Amino acid sequence: MPSIAVLIQGYAKKGNGAEYASSTVTLIRDRHLNILVDTGMDRTLLIDALKKEHLAPSDINYVVLTHTHIDHCILAGIFENAHMVDDSALYSFDGKITQHNKKIPNTDIEIVATPGHDQFHCTILADTEAYGNVAMCADLFWWPDNAEQQTDKEHLLNLKDPYTKDSDALRKSREKILAIADYIVPGHGKPFAFKK
Repeated sequence: MPSIAVLIQGYAKKGNGAEYASSTVTLIRDRHLNILVDTGMDRTLLIDALKKEHLAPSDINYVVLTHTHIDHCILAGIFENAHMVDDSALYSFDGKITQHNKKIPNTDIEIVATPGHDQFHCTILADTEAYGNVAMCADLFWWPDNAEQQTDKEHLLNLKDPYTKDSDALRKSREKILAIADYIVPGHGKPFAFKK
């Protein structure tokens, strides 16, 4: 079974007249593969987090980009040996693009379309021994640092997102993930167990 480790808890805050944001970065280990879900924006923080896992960027096999907002994907290029994965395709640094079957290749880890925040947004589902069915859902759910993180179903379904592209699609995506997730890793904020 795959195992997960949250390398960086995503943040979104203001200070000194600027905004600071970087997404959650999650490491999945499965079948001798090292998979990252999103890369965030803080290169030093990411390299240090990988070192704690005894990994270097060259050890990563796949980088899943849940969507292409810069705070989730700007560091993708530092993983020179990795294939990039998005909601529909697999990309190699030699320019090759192939379709996938809604799973990370050579694993049972699912790639689920969850549009709303962004039309190409996806959630990664991994069935783990430690946490059950883990949804690494990026900005399907996220909180700024100064907000209270309420995680009951009603609050999650109605969580405000100022960057939403399609609010109806977002709600449907949230309903879909809440019906199957045991544990949720948001794009910004603390991971949490979810009781259906």
